[in-house]
Amino acid sequence: MKMTDENIPGNSEITMDDVKNLIKKKDEIEEQIKAYYDVLQDQGVGVEDSLVDAEGYPRADVNLYQIRTARHNISCLQNDHKTIMAEIEEALHKLHAREKAKREQDEAEAQEEAMEHQVTLPPPFAQLDAVTEGSPACGAGLRVGDQLIEFGSVNSGNFQNLQNIASVVQHSEGKPLHVSVIRAGQKVQMSLTPQRWSGRGLLGCNIVPVQR
Repeated sequence: MKMTDENIPGNSEITMDDVKNLIKKKDEIEEQIKAYYDVLQDQGVGVEDSLVDAEGYPRADVNLYQIRTARHNISCLQNDHKTIMAEIEEALHKLHAREKAKREQDEAEAQEEAMEHQVTLPPPFAQLDAVTEGSPACGAGLRVGDQLIEFGSVNSGNFQNLQNIASVVQHSEGKPLHVSVIRAGQKVQMSLTPQRWSGRGLLGCNIVPVQR
């Protein structure tokens, strides 16, 4: 059985099933080789034993035709076995190389997609350096360290000073304000309602401007 590249699909076509088929053919060759070795064993000779007697005549105690046929087939099958082992190794190499390339491509595409979806956040204009427990700010989910990028109508583009925020708070008592902050590099949005509570002011937090 002559093994050629026909046994292996093109590089981009190789699958694990193709490799399994090659391994199956290898096993079949090994079974055939074993069968022919069994023939030699039944005749009491090996691959290299002489088939003539001491006087140089063909041995009469063995089946010369069976032995010569078995030896010839063993030689051919061993060549086929060597060829298919090389093809299995090549197929596995191509399969692993393709899987590696696909994995790298998937990772690159995922990274590219992540970069495309990553929103460039505006620079913060203020930061919270204190949030009192039980205050409206605390109830809204604000935390110390949050950086403001939106506070009602105030944003990074129109912020001038803290009076801008104070004015929005005074005119929004009892009304929910849309607030956006940067927290751990991510944009977090929440609703904050300035209102009277047991502490000072309408928010219960301390806001300081960010140096820009």
